[in-house]
Amino acid sequence: MDGELQSKISHLRALLREMGSVLVAYSGGVDSALVLKMASEELGDRALGVIGVSPSLATEDLAQAREAARAMGARLRECQTREFENEDYTANQLNRCYFCKQELYTRLFTLAREEGYAVIADGFHLDDLGDYRPGQQAGRERGIRSPLREAGLRKAE
Repeated sequence: MDGELQSKISHLRALLREMGSVLVAYSGGVDSALVLKMASEELGDRALGVIGVSPSLATEDLAQAREAARAMGARLRECQTREFENEDYTANQLNRCYFCKQELYTRLFTLAREEGYAVIADGFHLDDLGDYRPGQQAGRERGIRSPLREAGLRKAE
């Protein structure tokens, strides 16, 4: 691992420790899995991955996400999301991800408040800044942190 990447990983770990406790919006994808793994390593039981379960999540994807969390030794919880009850989501416009994330983050916000988690984090990274990602807006509105982006990490890294 080169020095620059090592520095970014160290920064990521420090950010997670500073959070004190974190709920990770976990999809089972590489990016949120990295955040959950690092958060679990740095915070132990004060890190929890939460995956939103609804008809929009394929059964196979859920099974793989569960297995990945188990393999990395991370705590995982599932929460039912109801984005299909929102006509803005089911209209299937380009910004539908905004409504999906809004639903997920609302549920995570409630869970974090009820169980005393200080921060909710996602897997957005530096490269996502150049893409059209309406879900990021929903995250900004809720104060969701993006530790990969904050540490300056890109997808390839």
